[in-house]
Amino acid sequence: MSKKWLLAIGVSLLAAQAFAAEPASPEDTVRKAVLSIANVKIDSLKPAPMPGYYQVIASGQMVYVSADGKYLFNGDVLDVGSRKNLSDAEWAAFRKAELAKLPVSDRIVFAPEKPRYTVTVFTDVTCTYCRALHKHIEDFNKAGIAVEYVAWPREGVTTTAGRPTDTYKEMVSVWCAADRKSAFTEAKAGKAPKSSNCDNPVKAEYDLGERLGVNGTPMVVAEDGRVLGGYMTPAQMLEKLTNKGS
Repeated sequence: MSKKWLLAIGVSLLAAQAFAAEPASPEDTVRKAVLSIANVKIDSLKPAPMPGYYQVIASGQMVYVSADGKYLFNGDVLDVGSRKNLSDAEWAAFRKAELAKLPVSDRIVFAPEKPRYTVTVFTDVTCTYCRALHKHIEDFNKAGIAVEYVAWPREGVTTTAGRPTDTYKEMVSVWCAADRKSAFTEAKAGKAPKSSNCDNPVKAEYDLGERLGVNGTPMVVAEDGRVLGGYMTPAQMLEKLTNKGS
């Protein structure tokens, strides 16, 4: 064994020891703590509103972790002085930023000529309340509300056997139709679209919903990232959009 090779090992060992001795950053400590208890994808990690903690958004959930990685809790953080829910505000900011990355061309849009408000609706073409909401689409538009639909098949993308779910296949067919809006409206009325496949955003939109904490449809999100709720009439939605504190 050559001395040069031994020297190289010695240098490598010294470098490894120096690296190991370097203290971990709070961010690394928090990341390690989260991953030690759950196999999740961390989408956001930043200092929390309260000192000594970090706010983590991972796989559709928000948690708070102490900088030393010893303590983790989930729940709302309230600012007692302002009486504001800081967790809601952080969620809204995260949703707004993530939705901004989704091109309008990947959505199915029903909009008036000059909308006063725009909402994003995570939807499934087969769910009862999604269909009920879409029955009012003309009234939403008359009220000045643009509705931008994003695909979120409730059955998921694949079955436990790894095959595409029926709802996923139907939504792919809608998004791949020559006239998406017509195919979408017909699917909402119970008429299955002609089977089709293409380069489509359905899985990516489903994954986006997972990151944003969608757990049912419809889920209506305002432009500022607030979740307005599920099914609602045009009058109810307009009230929520007008009253930003609700």
